[in-house]
Amino acid sequence: METLMQIIKGRRSIRRFKPDPIPEEDLREVLEAAIWAPSAGNTQEWKFFVVRDPGLKRRLASAAMEQQFLAEAPVVIVVCADLERIRRAYGERGTQVYALQDTAAAAQNILLVAHAKGLGTCWVGAFSEVQVRDALGLGQMMRPLALIPLGYPAQTPSPRPRRPLEEVVEYR
Repeated sequence: METLMQIIKGRRSIRRFKPDPIPEEDLREVLEAAIWAPSAGNTQEWKFFVVRDPGLKRRLASAAMEQQFLAEAPVVIVVCADLERIRRAYGERGTQVYALQDTAAAAQNILLVAHAKGLGTCWVGAFSEVQVRDALGLGQMMRPLALIPLGYPAQTPSPRPRRPLEEVVEYR
């Protein structure tokens, strides 16, 4: 089994997928990893919409500036924040900061566990929240924050360069 650091370093953004379906057990494990992410005050304000419907995936791709690989993936997970739930606990800071942090942690868990299971993903943040909300029939207090296509990779991208630690870390 790969170490956690190998999984982190091995994950890539996948934009081409095989049409093979994802076993329900694997999908469930990926989603379970998401709910074990940390959240402010353990509010767990996330909500995950699992989209398999081809028409709905096309609408999501359209909402995401025509990124068609979203429509081609067997599944798209839409990561949302329940703003009412986090607002009750933390007010405006909850809706403006904690909702973003908490759902980002959950999305990262999705990406890492998917990769560990041999599945490909891509964190898509470039989309119209209004169009995604409309496509899924969400209310104003359910904010879509990430679209994650999920499937078996049909490509193997090379690692992208990383800035050295000396450029990004300061000790004080």
